Amino acid sequence: MAEKRKIWHWIALVVLSLIWGTSYILMKKGLESFSSLQVGALRILITFVCLLPIALKHFHYLNRTNILSIIIIGLFGSVIPAFLFPLAETKITSSLAGMLNSLTPVFTMVFGITIYKRKAIKNQIAGVILGLLGAIGLLYTGSFSFNMYGLLVVLATVLSGISSNEVSKVKELNGIKITALSFFVTSPLAIGYLMFSDLSVPMHTVNWVRNLCFIGILAVLGSATALVIYYLLIRDTSPIFASSVTYFIPIVATLWGFADNEHFSSSMPISIIFIFAGVFIINRPDFFKKKRPISDE
Repeated sequence: MAEKRKIWHWIALVVLSLIWGTSYILMKKGLESFSSLQVGALRILITFVCLLPIALKHFHYLNRTNILSIIIIGLFGSVIPAFLFPLAETKITSSLAGMLNSLTPVFTMVFGITIYKRKAIKNQIAGVILGLLGAIGLLYTGSFSFNMYGLLVVLATVLSGISSNEVSKVKELNGIKITALSFFVTSPLAIGYLMFSDLSVPMHTVNWVRNLCFIGILAVLGSATALVIYYLLIRDTSPIFASSVTYFIPIVATLWGFADNEHFSSSMPISIIFIFAGVFIINRPDFFKKKRPISDE
């Protein structure tokens, strides 16, 4: 029997979809002045600074039983994807990046079964296959060639799938503690990069201050705030339900893409329908089961 969801669970999904759906256009604007690596590193640095007081307050919660999980969550769920997404957006549209991100529940399911020993039924396996077919359709560029930069987004969703499952293993910490501590232990990688990066180049571009502000919004809302909500949702529901936020992210990202005059191919709607169908089946594995008639006895 499906677990009953609370109203705030659905509100959280909508809020997350608005925030993360907007993050792709914010990355695109940041790339107008900064390199892809600088966008990722600045995002991580600003998030780190925002969460530092919380991390220091709860630092004593780090111990030998959870430090590995915290590192995995930080690297796979935040730091590495923060670099992969803007790098991908140097060659693909922000809306396509948002569409491909809808694969997250698919890989959350895959790793939940293969690594974290979660139970699955045949319908959910079919959902995974549908999702992957949809992703292939989005990446296909004709003549049996694929957009390799789109694969960077796919890799980010693979890592997020692992991170989402790992969050559910950390029993003694809530969403905000997990977020703050994961950035505390993994952000030095990005900070170290910025120390050797030449930030004088983007400062000579037009509107660099505005574009830096876009990155700041991306960090405060897209990372610090959204991840707290996301990890809290995972802890209170399940990794699969929380990752279903990616139902709505492509819609928001596509609307921003239209507003920014991005190109859309005619095959994109079909591919995204395949992914949505796969994610739906993964979240509703009993949808196709015949309901037994209620006996009058």
